[in-house]
This record gives sequence, structure tokens and C-alpha cells, in this order.
Amino acid sequence: MMAKTTKTMKLTFLNGEKKKISITLGDAVDNLTADQVRGAMNTIAEADAFEKDGVAYYHTPQSAAYIERTVTDIFNDSAESAVELAAKQD
Repeated sequence: MMAKTTKTMKLTFLNGEKKKISITLGDAVDNLTADQVRGAMNTIAEADAFEKDGVAYYHTPQSAAYIERTVTDIFNDSAESAVELAAKQD
């Protein structure tokens, strides 16, 4: 069996209507501090560059987390394994 682990970072904000909205980033730098990530999220929020119908998308930083996902093929007769396909999705 072949296993592939991927790691992403999920940034969650409240939009201008206090609803949760997230950004998921692949290939995030490991071991960032809360202050580093919060600073980056504040920069995104302060840029006020993303909105829809007059509502700011990334208004208030709420949380950040590293997400690790492991995909293990049991069997795969296709040209690309599920592990390779999963890696492309991240």
C-alpha cells in the first residue's frame, strides 16, 4: 500500500455579515507562530480587496489551523493512484 500525507493551512474569517468563510492554502510553511499567521490574516482583512455584493469576504480573522490528510491506496488499477489524485486536489 502507498500512503501520501499532505498538509494545508486553513484560515477562517468572519465576513461582513458575521458568517464564516475560509481560505485553504497548500504548501504552507511549517511551524508558523500564532502572531505570524494572525498578522498575515490582519493584512488580508485590512486590504479589503475581496467582496461580493458589497459584503467584505475576509473581514475579521477568527482562526487558523494546519490540516494533515493521509490517503492510503488499498488497490488501484487506474493510471493514477488515489494518492496521486489526492495530492493534486490539495
